[in-house]
Amino acid sequence: MRRPGRAERPSRAGQQPRAGRPRRRGLSGTLPATLRGRLALLALVTTVLWVALLTAAFNVALHEILRRQADDLLRTRAAAVAATVDIRADGTIAVREPGDDGALDSGIWIYRGAHVVERPAAPEPLQRRADALAGKGTRFADTSTPRSTRLYAMPLSSGGVQVATVVAAASLEPYLLTARSALAGSLGLALLLVGGVYLVTRMVIGRALRPVSTMSDQASRWSRYGAAQRFGAREARPAELAALAANLDQLLDRQAAVLRHEQQLTAELSHELRNPLARITAETDWLTARPRTADQSRSSHQAIAAAATQMAQICRTLLSEARQPSAAAGRCAALDVARAVADRSRAEHPEAPPVTASGEPVDVGVTPELLERVLAPLLDNARRYAARAITLECVRLPDGARVFVADDGPGVPAEHAEAVFEAGRRFGSETDAHDGAGLGLPLARRLARAAGGDITLVPAPRGARFQVTLPPG
Repeated sequence: MRRPGRAERPSRAGQQPRAGRPRRRGLSGTLPATLRGRLALLALVTTVLWVALLTAAFNVALHEILRRQADDLLRTRAAAVAATVDIRADGTIAVREPGDDGALDSGIWIYRGAHVVERPAAPEPLQRRADALAGKGTRFADTSTPRSTRLYAMPLSSGGVQVATVVAAASLEPYLLTARSALAGSLGLALLLVGGVYLVTRMVIGRALRPVSTMSDQASRWSRYGAAQRFGAREARPAELAALAANLDQLLDRQAAVLRHEQQLTAELSHELRNPLARITAETDWLTARPRTADQSRSSHQAIAAAATQMAQICRTLLSEARQPSAAAGRCAALDVARAVADRSRAEHPEAPPVTASGEPVDVGVTPELLERVLAPLLDNARRYAARAITLECVRLPDGARVFVADDGPGVPAEHAEAVFEAGRRFGSETDAHDGAGLGLPLARRLARAAGGDITLVPAPRGARFQVTLPPG
């Protein structure tokens, strides 16, 4: 039986055969992990490309210069020999023999037509190459046998007709040796230059990034211990790092503000949920203390359900405002909400001074739940200090409405008109002994401002009078 091949083996469920899954290798597997290494690598690649271009250009230019020098030498030698050749009227030529002409005779051929008149002692391949240039006009030719040689043919004419040809030959070995030496020297210099640039670049980049490492260590320590330090502006930093430090400080400030907002939201939720939770606890203790009648149990159950519903509304309103602090979409009748809040206050706090609601019917641009959460802390504050009565008054305005919450208590000194809206601040009597945390009024103002309104403390003949400004509905 034939054994199945690798491609025929069944794969696991949900998997393709190993041979069918291409392997991918990301850039993270080929690039250095550090910024210093990547910048040094970038500088190295750039330097290599630039040095390679310069080296190639230098060697090409040097090769061209050496070739021109060889051609100039061949032309000079050919012209010197041509000066010794006389063309007679009958088309024959005569070669004058100057004294000490050994330098001229070396590598020189003189042809009359295709017939060689004078020739040097040369290898056969070089001789054939010189013969091929006779009578062909001005030409250059190269041969590599037996060694690299360049030839130049200069025509000698009479009456516009080429009669003779002088062919000069010169070895290219000295020029090639110069070119090879220059290439080796330039490559060695390029390697030294690239290596030096790489080392210097790593050193310079390391020193340049040292402030970044310092900032990173600082941020690590601050995050570990939760410190409130900031990088700040230092003249010793480069402009880019100074801008980075400023941006990081802004980010840290925003994060700190978010943390403060979350802490404030947690405190406000605890503050707002305290009353309904206390009501649920009291009703539960009252139910379990001793047997109750059916009506009493039903009344307690209703009170517990109402308090739980109120807690749900508080959570929904505060969390919605925290998620979208600028959104206040909704509409309600301010007077109806004020009357409902007053009725609930009388029912839940029968021992407190009564709350009355009056004024003009007016629609405002907030939800009923949000308006209740704005008015509730103001009523809690009024109940603590009112002597005999608490009033809610709705007033219509061209651009919205105002709801006044007033009590006949001791009031608030004028110099504390804004301080009462600071979280944790209380300005009651030292003997009132209430358990307020000083969060109700700041919460009410924040909710009102998020809805496009505001809360201010306005002068009153007696007691405290808070003005709630609301947008039109």
